[in-house]
Amino acid sequence: MRSKGSPAELEHRRLLAVRRLLEGFSSEEVSEFLEVDRSSVRRWFRAFRRQGWRALFAQPASGRPSKLTRTQEKIVLRWLRQSPTEHGFITELWTAGRLAELIQEEWEVSFNRRYLPRWLAARGFSPQKPERVPRERNPEVIAAWLGNEWQRIKKKR
Repeated sequence: MRSKGSPAELEHRRLLAVRRLLEGFSSEEVSEFLEVDRSSVRRWFRAFRRQGWRALFAQPASGRPSKLTRTQEKIVLRWLRQSPTEHGFITELWTAGRLAELIQEEWEVSFNRRYLPRWLAARGFSPQKPERVPRERNPEVIAAWLGNEWQRIKKKR
């Protein structure tokens, strides 16, 4: 399993491990210092011996590149902390369709609204439903009913 960290951080870790080995430290000492498995340190050193320093450099990530830059992603996530009404929508509910529409308007990048919930979940957001409150709800009337009528209707006091 891949270690946590950016490609640059992982590359730095590999380079540091090989430098330590070249300075005379054992693979056990280096693995303990970097908090990685000894087999990883040995594998990095073997790659270094075969191909040199370039074997330890970070490789470009495979897969399709992101449609949004990191800055644009941060802006989208900031929008979600704001109210949708601040962005011209009539209700206080963010939907994938609204978010896709806003991204399209702002940067002309199209997202499928069925994909956006997965995209948001990967960034720590979960679907939320607003609490529905009836317009006619009156807390004073409810409290009075609970105090008087409910006691009368209830079988046991």
